[in-house]
Amino acid sequence: MIIAANFKTNLTRKQTASYLDALEDILKEDDNSQEVLVFPAISSIDAHEGRVALGAQNAYATLNGAFTGETGSEQLEEFGIKTILIGHSERRHILGETQEELVKKFNFYKKLGYKIVYCVGEPLDIREDGSEPMMEYISAQYEGIDTEYENLIVAYEPVWAIGTGLTPTLRDIELLHLTLKQKSTAPLLYGGSVKLDNIEEVLNIQNVDGVLVGGASLVVEDFSKMCKIAQNIDDKE
Repeated sequence: MIIAANFKTNLTRKQTASYLDALEDILKEDDNSQEVLVFPAISSIDAHEGRVALGAQNAYATLNGAFTGETGSEQLEEFGIKTILIGHSERRHILGETQEELVKKFNFYKKLGYKIVYCVGEPLDIREDGSEPMMEYISAQYEGIDTEYENLIVAYEPVWAIGTGLTPTLRDIELLHLTLKQKSTAPLLYGGSVKLDNIEEVLNIQNVDGVLVGGASLVVEDFSKMCKIAQNIDDKE
């Protein structure tokens, strides 16, 4: 399974380094074989060696250049970063990234061979319109995206569930993941208020290949327990 942590705009570089050291120790002690990804705040990225792969929450579609406030691939690769999160709902809905911009970014980092965690999902008003409008909305987020890209990971995140403590029913997640699996055979993560007390149920849903965890990942002891739960499920299969 793939267990990913998105720190968003949280934890300093020093705090992130301590977190990663602790997480590496726990994963080694638990003999954990899950794929673990951590996306720190951009200013907290540093070189890291170990089982955990670090990724960028965002970057501009450029090597370098006159793009004030942006980060290019040159800055990421200085630290060995080859994983990027693209299309997160907060970048779509708060920061206004368009599908056209996301496709440009996707294609740029695809050419560089990056592992891309590509996010799709719907806000509450779209969900309340019914299943057909909801799927049309989500399907539009696949437009221009190479769904057969070998280093693609898709993350489904119901926007209305992020940071609210609300989650779809397990049946809702199962049905959405079944539908989205028909759009791409890439690993499919669930993200949307994933917490320590619901991760086991979520990971046991068919077609859920892992999780993208937000705020609940900020405490290393909690996140490491999530990784252990995933390992226990794998061990039973």
